[in-house]
Amino acid sequence: MSNVPLVTVEDLTVGFATGPGRRDPRSAAVRGVSFVVRPGECVAIVGESGSGKSVTARALLGLAGPRSHVTARSLEIDGEDATGFSERRWRQVRGGRIGMVLQDALVSLDPLRTVGAEIGEVLHTHRVVPRGAARERAVELLGSVGVPRPEVRVEQYPHQLSGGLRQRALIASAIAADPRLIIADEPTTALDVTVQAQVLDTLAERVAQGSGLLLISHDLAVVAGIADHVLVMRDGVVVEAGPAGDVLRSPREAYTRALLDAVPSAASRGRRLAPVPDVGPDAGPDAGPAADGAAVVAREALPARTADPARTVLEARGLTKSFGGGRHGRTLAVDDVSFRLGAGETLGIVGESGSGKSTVVNLVLGFLEPDAGEVRVLDEPWVPLPERARRPRRGHVQLISQDPLSSFDPRWTVGRVIGESTLRLGLSADEARGRAVGLLRRVGLDEAILGRHPRSLSGGQRQRVAIARALAPEPEVLVCDEPTSALDVSVQAQVLDLLAEIQAERGTSLVFVSHDLGVVHHVADRVLVLRDARVVEEGEVDDVFLRPRHEYTRQLVAALPEAVEA
Repeated sequence: MSNVPLVTVEDLTVGFATGPGRRDPRSAAVRGVSFVVRPGECVAIVGESGSGKSVTARALLGLAGPRSHVTARSLEIDGEDATGFSERRWRQVRGGRIGMVLQDALVSLDPLRTVGAEIGEVLHTHRVVPRGAARERAVELLGSVGVPRPEVRVEQYPHQLSGGLRQRALIASAIAADPRLIIADEPTTALDVTVQAQVLDTLAERVAQGSGLLLISHDLAVVAGIADHVLVMRDGVVVEAGPAGDVLRSPREAYTRALLDAVPSAASRGRRLAPVPDVGPDAGPDAGPAADGAAVVAREALPARTADPARTVLEARGLTKSFGGGRHGRTLAVDDVSFRLGAGETLGIVGESGSGKSTVVNLVLGFLEPDAGEVRVLDEPWVPLPERARRPRRGHVQLISQDPLSSFDPRWTVGRVIGESTLRLGLSADEARGRAVGLLRRVGLDEAILGRHPRSLSGGQRQRVAIARALAPEPEVLVCDEPTSALDVSVQAQVLDLLAEIQAERGTSLVFVSHDLGVVHHVADRVLVLRDARVVEEGEVDDVFLRPRHEYTRQLVAALPEAVEA
């Protein structure tokens, strides 16, 4: 295998014009980044949202953006100087020499084209095979990345595939022209643990065959399992770089150590994930890990909870729900699921995509009516009941969703979003505003954002607004449906710490649904494991994850990337 670099980057800087002729080098999104990717190796770039990871990757494809300004002392692709590439030359490089795998395959794939047509476009553009042989080659490519029955899948549209199959189809499209370098930008975010393992195995196999891989990720456990070299970025610059083992297990920089400490796992139970930095009063709630050299108190103990598991606040009995009908029959989504939630307790619900987790959540919230079974809240009927009968008690059970932006009315300000949830309390306008200010302060936000719209906030700020809204009616139960899956590791740590503090202060009970077993092991007291609509295992979280009895649970635990301990 040749050791000639596939990509050589020296002193890469990417800035964006703020107006005609305006360009301030001090505000560049990426500054002075250097690295090399060789055949048969994986280089990973990690860091928080806004650190410059994706901008760096897109600069290697000539896709930094129309208002961007890219400079580098050296930017070579296969030994060719890319700093003067025309747009036509970039189009030849994309897909031909460099394949790109993006995070959200459903958005990246054309919904109006079959998977075979998507792959066929790459084959045709780069003249890989004659047009008549494109379908056969597409089937081969899908099979090579582990897609079952590729001769069937090649004729299907993206919406007809599961998340894991879509992601593998996207990989097949990225490697269709046999590029020597693959850039994967957060390719496993929001995938369940077993599908994540399958996608990573597919990428690792390409590396073993001699391809180079540039992996962009905020998941340090994923990076530890596949990367040879790691670059840690913060605010557009590389703060630490080196062999993966050195950087992830013996980091030199405080920022890297703080990122590692923010990874939830069994070892972090009962401890804060976010560091406590020695910073000034102007630091915002999304400030991230402490700056290098700042005093950091990592893994500080969380406040003690006063739980009363014997007092039941929510109980599900024999929930069953199916969908569909007609000639295709009905699909059983939830089959005889039962559980109880004690006061101040956290119940984790885990399982693969399609296992029934989201349907259980919708049944508990009363958004769906079950075919059989019931839900009781505070020992009173909740489901099935007409919505008008639930409405006076709707404040008892509140939702924190995965994507708060889509759950907010885009026309409403933050003040109105939170104020809507206080209506049942019968407050005056001044009282409602005062309560909204108090809730924002409780979740670490300033009252100045009351007049802003959610779309103008960062991901971490939006999730805090969602928590404030859920807390407004003083609920007994918070249902958290993948509340941190779209957040980077440091913002996730802040949100998880905040939920733990609220639970300790108010005695709130949590139903916590997640595909991330590390997160669930950190937060949950007990856990339910769902598979194919049924509960296959339940119990204390340590018993289930450390001593699993069911073969499926053992498979989930085995697919979890090994925790990184610095």
